Amino acid sequence: MNIIVFDDLDTLYKKAADTFVDLSEKSINKHNRFVVALSGGSSPKAIFKLLATEEYSQKIDWNKIYFFWVDERWVSLEDEKSNAKMTFETLLDKVPVNKDQIFPMYKDGIKPEDYAKEYEMQIKNILGNEGSFDFILLGMGDDGHTASLFPGEPVLHENEKWVDAYYLKPQEMFRITLTAPVINKAENILVVAFGESKKHALNEVLNGEYNPELYPLQLIKKKEGFQFFTDEKAKG
Repeated sequence: MNIIVFDDLDTLYKKAADTFVDLSEKSINKHNRFVVALSGGSSPKAIFKLLATEEYSQKIDWNKIYFFWVDERWVSLEDEKSNAKMTFETLLDKVPVNKDQIFPMYKDGIKPEDYAKEYEMQIKNILGNEGSFDFILLGMGDDGHTASLFPGEPVLHENEKWVDAYYLKPQEMFRITLTAPVINKAENILVVAFGESKKHALNEVLNGEYNPELYPLQLIKKKEGFQFFTDEKAKG
């Protein structure tokens, strides 16, 4: 595991964008594609905006990238709460991607539980039954959750499914998410979490007793290929 503490967020975002470029080049050179799962939120948004700039976009072979999502609120792609909508607006509509290689985590006219099964098949159609993502971008909430793996939810104990959907009572909405088993299979994982509000959860995740029921990010294995970008306010 590699933890990097940054003095300022601009430097953090640039390092994250550089990491995306570097890993895409290595993966494409190795097996002619780069399969990623992206997160929503303000941190990824800033990273995506950088990747869409000419400085970065010209370094990336966009037609060889397959885009999936880590998790999603079960809302339409036109809804402001949609992670996919944000990603299209900040990145995917601005670079020459192959639209057939983009897999939003939402579909009209289907129950979220049914689409979770369909989404898992879409992933396996690209990766195979034993394959792994080349890169997954994660965040961490103030409560220590990552993806839609929230404290105390049954999804934390899922060992078979790659994708699950469930109703999150505190938010009064359905969520759909990659599960810990498929996230842990990824070749490279980058977690971005910073700010004073993350300090307690980050300390528990990195240094506390193993209790993923309270701090779900602990489910993600701190192995080779795992990086954590944070700042002094969060790391303390």
